[in-house]
Amino acid sequence: MGRVPSVKCLSRIGLLAAVYAVLTVLPPLSGLSYGPVQVRVSEALTVLPYVAPWAMWGLYFGCILGNLASPFLAWDVTIGALATFFAAYATRKMPRAYLAPLPPVIVNALAVSAYVARLSGIPYWLTAFYIASGETVATFGIGYPLLLIIERNPKLKEFISGKS
Repeated sequence: MGRVPSVKCLSRIGLLAAVYAVLTVLPPLSGLSYGPVQVRVSEALTVLPYVAPWAMWGLYFGCILGNLASPFLAWDVTIGALATFFAAYATRKMPRAYLAPLPPVIVNALAVSAYVARLSGIPYWLTAFYIASGETVATFGIGYPLLLIIERNPKLKEFISGKS
């Protein structure tokens, strides 16, 4: 039988889910969060599982909440959230910090583009390019510097990892 998460861990998961959802749905960022051409700023947080395994769940639930405002509602809430969880799991397994932003770029470019292309009428490979580009901006441009700050600050890393 699995271990029951502590109240502290559940609180961290809930807080991350809320932050992800808010960064996704609140203007002006919401204008960038959906569709074939997107830079979802909340995706910068997808580097967190590299230092905090619990973050996989916060990202998953946050993605579900954020996708409730999506024009591709059912698709984004199911496939999009599962893609986020899979990418978060892969991020957790990355051997080096500089690779942590890569799984969300690849997974979202392949999985999310599959339904966004079909629903928007834009060719798959063009949609994959757009989504990969936006993910690269969010994960490498914002998320990776965030991860470096966490990695270089032992107290912050300890706090975020849940070991404090």
